[in-house]
This record gives sequence, structure tokens and C-alpha cells, in this order.
Amino acid sequence: MTRTVRSDDGTEIAFETAGDGPPLILVPGATGYRAISPSQKQLAELLGARFTVFTYDRRGRGESGDTQPYAVERELEDLGALVAEAGGSAYAMGLSSGAVLVLDAAQAGVPIGKLVLYDPPFIVDDSRPPVPSDYVTRLNELVGAGRRGDAGEFFLTRAVGVPAEAVAQMRADPGWSVVEGVAHTLAYDGEIMGDMMSGRPLPADRWTAVTAPTLVINGGDSPRHMHTGSDALAALLPNARRATLAGQDHSAEPAVIAPVLEEFFSD
Repeated sequence: MTRTVRSDDGTEIAFETAGDGPPLILVPGATGYRAISPSQKQLAELLGARFTVFTYDRRGRGESGDTQPYAVERELEDLGALVAEAGGSAYAMGLSSGAVLVLDAAQAGVPIGKLVLYDPPFIVDDSRPPVPSDYVTRLNELVGAGRRGDAGEFFLTRAVGVPAEAVAQMRADPGWSVVEGVAHTLAYDGEIMGDMMSGRPLPADRWTAVTAPTLVINGGDSPRHMHTGSDALAALLPNARRATLAGQDHSAEPAVIAPVLEEFFSD
């Protein structure tokens, strides 16, 4: 059943829970939200045997509001409102850019007891080309001009690294409407990532307050730059462990990752 919590700026954030136990919040990356994320629902159900699992629509997606102007700080407040709703503290697992959102929330003082960060999409070396320096500006310009499909293509080719020929096939599929529907939020994730997809080292002072136990995970088949970025992140955090899930990619199978999360959060 969908419920809502009101963030500090009055935006209603839609969420639901599964299971019973210590609260655990799942934070999706770019484009993800509950109605189109069956794997997230399956993961919540698997973890529900040990935890009260919160899944939610980040602002601008699904059933959540989208008060303007956007600022990353508002998303940190959204996560804080969910943690408050959960009882004042919670565990959190972030996927892709959602992992960086979790990190920033912990740095801002949101009481997150343990963090799992899966495939944060940092580009810290020459493993792959960096995103354009005007990435966020161009996304906003495309959406503002009504070219939502082009914004989705720009995201997939320049940030994700999907070949243009593959994106052309995706655009011909009826499911492309989902990408167009959340195209305006792609710049939100771009702002969360900032210049951390530029090929330069991670900022050493960005997460100095994140001392909670943290597990940084990659899929064994995830792109190389995510492995090097995760190695760099784990080296910065004082209480971080590294793990790799063999045979998994950027979308880990719930049945594979659930036992890893259960063990870490129960330890």
C-alpha cells in the first residue's frame, strides 16, 4: 500500500514498506521508481524476512511530487523524512547514483546506521571517456525544448555508455515512453554526481563525516570504471569494505544480492 511522507519543503514523497524488522531504505538510481522496478520489489520481499524495507519514488518520479527549483539538498531532506518516518534511524542501500545520494545524506547528518553502495558510477581515471562538462545543462536544454527522447538518448550514450545503435533500437520500443516520462529527472542525478564522472580523482574531503560501516559492491560484469571508482571510494572511507558479485552486472539479481545485504546489515 502506498503511503506518503512530507519532506521539509512540503513535497510529498510516496513510499511503501514490506516485511518486519529494523528499517532498511532502498534508494534507486537514475530513471528508477517503484512502478517500473520489479527487481526492487522482489529484493524488498526477499529482505522482508529480516527487515522493514522501504521502497520509494524519488522526487519527480512515480507518485512523488516535484517542487521546483530542484536542489540536491531537497533529495537529502526527502531521505531524511523517510528515516524519520522509519523511527529516527535506518540502514540504506543505494544503487548507482542513488549510492552517492546515500553517501551525501550520511555526510549531511541523516542517521543512517549502515550503508551499502552498489555500483556508484564514478569515473576517476581513463577507464572510459568522461561525461561532457556541460552534461546537466544540455539535459535541461533538451527537456526544456520538449525533446525528452533526445535527453534520454544523451543520458544513455554519454553517461551510461550505451552504443548509439542500441539506443536507436530502444527508442523504437514502446517501453521508451518510460524513459521519456522521467527525462526531466536525469539532470537531477547529474547534479548529484557533479564532477565525479570527469576522469579526475574523487574529492578527499566530501564524505569525511561518513564513519558508519559501509559495504561498497560491484557486479563482476559491471563496467571497469565502476570498479576503479569503487576502489577509490573505499580507500577514502574509514569504515568501508569491498565486495564483488561474480556474474552480476549493474542490475544485480535480487536472489544474489539479498543474502549479501542480509549478512551485512545483520552483522
